[in-house]
Amino acid sequence: MKTFCVRLFGLLFLSILPAVLYASPQGQLSGVVTDSTGGSVAGVHVSAVPEGAAAVAVTAVSGAQGQYSLALAPGNYHVRFEKEAFATREIAVQLGAGEARTLDLRLELERLSSRVLVTAQTEPLEAAASPAPSSIYSRKEMDQRGAIALADLLQDTPGVSIWRTGAEGGMAAVSLNGGNSNFVKVLVDGTPVNDPGGAVDFSNVTLDNVDKVEVVRGAESALYGTDAVSGVIQIISHRGTTRTPAVNMFTEGGGFATARGGAQLSGLLGKFDYSGAASYFNTDGQGPNDGLLNRTVSGNFGWSFSQNNQLRLTLRNTDSDAGIPGQTLFEPANLDQHSAMHSFSAGQRWNFTSGAHWRHELSASESYSRELNDNPGQDFYNPLDPYCPLPSPGSTAVSSSYCDYTFTDRSEFNRTGFRAQSSYVAPKFGATAGYQYEVENGYMLASYSGFVQELSHRRASQGGFLDLRWTPLSRLLLSGGVRAEANGVFGTRVVPRFGASYALRASQGFWGDTRARVFYGQGIKEPRMDQSYTLGADPCYPGNPDLRPERSRTWSAGIEQKLASDKVRISAEYFQNRFYDMVSFTYCAFGGQCPVAPPAGCVWGFGTFFNTDLSRARGTNIAVEVKPLHWLSLAGNYSYDDSLVLSSPNAWDPAMLPGNRLLRRPSHSGSLIANASFRAVNVNLSGYFTGERTDSDFLYLGMTSNPGYARFDFATSYAAAKGVTFHARIANLFDKQYQDALGYPALGREFRMGANYRFGGKK
Repeated sequence: MKTFCVRLFGLLFLSILPAVLYASPQGQLSGVVTDSTGGSVAGVHVSAVPEGAAAVAVTAVSGAQGQYSLALAPGNYHVRFEKEAFATREIAVQLGAGEARTLDLRLELERLSSRVLVTAQTEPLEAAASPAPSSIYSRKEMDQRGAIALADLLQDTPGVSIWRTGAEGGMAAVSLNGGNSNFVKVLVDGTPVNDPGGAVDFSNVTLDNVDKVEVVRGAESALYGTDAVSGVIQIISHRGTTRTPAVNMFTEGGGFATARGGAQLSGLLGKFDYSGAASYFNTDGQGPNDGLLNRTVSGNFGWSFSQNNQLRLTLRNTDSDAGIPGQTLFEPANLDQHSAMHSFSAGQRWNFTSGAHWRHELSASESYSRELNDNPGQDFYNPLDPYCPLPSPGSTAVSSSYCDYTFTDRSEFNRTGFRAQSSYVAPKFGATAGYQYEVENGYMLASYSGFVQELSHRRASQGGFLDLRWTPLSRLLLSGGVRAEANGVFGTRVVPRFGASYALRASQGFWGDTRARVFYGQGIKEPRMDQSYTLGADPCYPGNPDLRPERSRTWSAGIEQKLASDKVRISAEYFQNRFYDMVSFTYCAFGGQCPVAPPAGCVWGFGTFFNTDLSRARGTNIAVEVKPLHWLSLAGNYSYDDSLVLSSPNAWDPAMLPGNRLLRRPSHSGSLIANASFRAVNVNLSGYFTGERTDSDFLYLGMTSNPGYARFDFATSYAAAKGVTFHARIANLFDKQYQDALGYPALGREFRMGANYRFGGKK
């Protein structure tokens, strides 16, 4: 027995001796994960994947102080750091036997994440912590709804009202929290694209090569200067992230002879990332002269010298030509008028750091718009109107109660700017100081029955701004800022902004996080060029170079509540906006009472612009998101906008008189969206409703209101095979007959279907 035991022990010893002799002790990889301010980041998923075909990842999650630790066998690893709202980082690591290695890492917020807001502050921040009320749309939401135009996407946004003068290609205007359409500053990757002092026509703005859209409600002139009177909308382009090029090609067609197609190419080549796209959209529309042709080309290109030193160039170019049939519910269709638009924006940004706490940004931007609104022929005339030209012999013009005047309007605007800012960032405090310089050039030509007027002018502005962020408590964020704007028209103005966001409760379970926020801001807007300067040499209708800026004071207070383990999110916001020194046109006949003495010889009267009007808008925006099942999500919102014209001494239409609600801004509006995604199928149903609105026919018919309506859209997609997706969309599902603007019929039921083919795109 003794001999047997000795032999057995010897066999066991010999069997484990090689493992003992040749086993290598494990190494240790550990560190701390911080954010851009140097604060610790908990909940980061850290995975180390060894090189090899049968590699199995070793994982860990960073703790409350951002610390993590991995026990790894010797070898080469790809270590990946991931957390929602942060940009993913991957680092190659070689670990020796028994080696203890420290790898500390700083994560940056991902600008394209739907949980990150880049528009409301000079530095990105998590959207939930922002004091300014906002809405964010991701690429996923755009695809689920089948939206191809920005206006269609924004229609379901709390606090947003949209009106269109026509079905396809007619002017599309956007209002935020009751403000005028030219009170919204629009940015494309940080580049301002508003006409000087004017609004953006959204009729040809598509979502091609766009990954994200941000809407910030409230005056933001402290950050962006002129035009940001009631809010800011920013379009953010797609960025290449895959080492294997990703190609996306799409085509679709449908009713009204509609055709659409395009392609996108994106990827990552070493330190260079790229994304480029081209698309077209063509439709005949639902009536005579109602067609639209739209072509868009865009690109987003970046070069990373290092993680903290990057260059980026973004470009977007759109050409469109649309027929303008006019108010066909009241008058015959105009068969000749059309609007040709060309818009371009370019922005270059250099971001770099100097030390652990200093971040800098230098950017240059240019945008221009060219528009030709041309009506070369007369299609109808009023034989009883002595001022209406009679049609020429052989003309096909028909008799009507209205006159179709021939005209040509041409405008060319461009904005060129430079912006520099430096930020000091720390875990509890951040400060940004910056300077901006901008030059605007404008040319306008108006030709009516051979009478030609021209305007050409240049003006410059500059501003310095300061933006502060402070977190005195872990749940409290305070922000404030101020800007001094020196404008070539109205001189120098100082505008502030303040805000606070406080997490009243941080919890999981049925009663989840509770957050309250409050925001105050002031806005300014420069006059349009034709308001400040004389169009042509007519002394009887001069511009007014002494115009003051249009101004706003806006404030809001809101609360957000999460329920049922974050399956339910409810947010409510109260806003109050007041708009001052709004510009109006004053006309007085010869011998009448005029604010200023008219020049001699103005026998037909005198007119110019003055700061006369005053209005306000106040109300609530309520939004609810529910995810009862992993494949089903529901979202709805309701907006109440109690707008009022307080003073308008020069009102030339009954709809603009004091006591009326602001034009085309409904008191009640809302939407409901249901999305179901099961395996390869996605189904989306969205409904939008609006109540009665103050409006005008502008034809002296005496109509001052537009009835409310409800419309529904349906979209679905099916992933048939790897990379191949079929999709279909029915807009205005129940063929609702309505008008966004009086006299202009909205598009009836429209069906489109098509396919997407995606390939490549491997990390």
